[in-house]
Amino acid sequence: MSLPLPGDERANGSASTLEPVKITTVQDPLRKDASDVPDGGITAWGTALGAFLIQFCGFGYSSSYGVYEDFYTQTYLTNSTPSAIAWIGSVNGFLLLSAGLVSGRMLDRGAFYHVMIIGCLLQSFFLFMLSLAKPNGYYQVFLTQGIGCGVATGLTNVPSIVVVSHHFQRYRSFAIGFVVAGASLGSIFHPIMLNNLINERLGFANGVRASAGLISCLLFIACLLMRTRSPIQQKAKAVSYTRVLQNSLTDPAYMCACLWMATFEVGVFFVTFYLQLDTTLHGLSKSFSFYSLAILHSGSFVGRLTAGVISAYAGVPSTVVGSSLLSSAIIFAMIGLRSVASVVLIGISYGYVGGICIAMMVPLISHLTPDISVLGVRMGITFAISSIGSLVGAPICGAFLSSNYIWWKPVVFAGTVASCGSIVFTAMQVILRIRQKPARVCSKEDGI
Repeated sequence: MSLPLPGDERANGSASTLEPVKITTVQDPLRKDASDVPDGGITAWGTALGAFLIQFCGFGYSSSYGVYEDFYTQTYLTNSTPSAIAWIGSVNGFLLLSAGLVSGRMLDRGAFYHVMIIGCLLQSFFLFMLSLAKPNGYYQVFLTQGIGCGVATGLTNVPSIVVVSHHFQRYRSFAIGFVVAGASLGSIFHPIMLNNLINERLGFANGVRASAGLISCLLFIACLLMRTRSPIQQKAKAVSYTRVLQNSLTDPAYMCACLWMATFEVGVFFVTFYLQLDTTLHGLSKSFSFYSLAILHSGSFVGRLTAGVISAYAGVPSTVVGSSLLSSAIIFAMIGLRSVASVVLIGISYGYVGGICIAMMVPLISHLTPDISVLGVRMGITFAISSIGSLVGAPICGAFLSSNYIWWKPVVFAGTVASCGSIVFTAMQVILRIRQKPARVCSKEDGI
């Protein structure tokens, strides 16, 4: 009988304790959410339609401020300068964009429905309050239309766009392009409606009330249609706003994109605010002047719809570079605005390339944001930075215009600022290409 060696005993003991080990992999919840994006369906397209209506009533209505600028300057606020009147629309635009800092953060914390309902109720309330403003009551108009409507539309602007990203992955650019086209379609509809109501048939008070009633009904329908997706919402509750802000401010490509958007807002708000007034003061017929903004935003509507197709072939950054450079050049052409043909040509061409730029803003930030859970916060930061251009651009242009209506000065200013922004954006594309080189080198070394 042979005794087992000590080494054999250890071997037998270890062999007897060995058991099959089940290997499990932990899936990133954010990655899972991205893979489960429906990319269609009744809920997804219903949300897109609701967001379309929010943009139609929010950004679309704010873009029709050129009608109010013309009406206030010549009829309702005659004691105020063009620059002072421009502050009403510029503050409205500033708050519309900068309020995204709050609404984007609340969206990421899961308060989508609360933000949308509060914003829609406030917008309806302040529009009805605007109808009570008296002639030459500058501060009444400033508080209701500039601050009140600005905050209200700002609360709904960013969440209505970002929530679409929760439902679409492959077709995200197309879906967002459809949503922002609502703002362009509203920019066509509202100027025609307001010009016919305020300037001709009903007068200021009843005309504003009629438009407020229509917008209230559309906002109610939008709130019933839109839905958010809870998986992304729950994951986003742990997002640190301070960390996202620090990472964003230290990202050179992202900051170049924000600076470009700010300079672009200077140009687009100048054209939107002053095109109808420019057309009227150059002696063109009043009936045609009423449709100048509709012509501008018709081109923008087509540009926003085709932006997704163009970017699919050229890429988002390249599409923005080309359209931004063209839009800057067209602004300088406003110096030669004298006839009906020039208004139509400038309106359609600038509206088209400007619409492409606007449609590409959200896909651009999505392109620069790899983590979708912080997209709402980063979108809010982006619009807050770009809102600086909308705040100061139009009043500065109004100061250059003065009461003598010297048009070449604001044209040169707006065109120069927009051109500088295009150069900054070109620098962003260079940064992105430099970032891609190390990744390509690594992939070649790994044999990929």
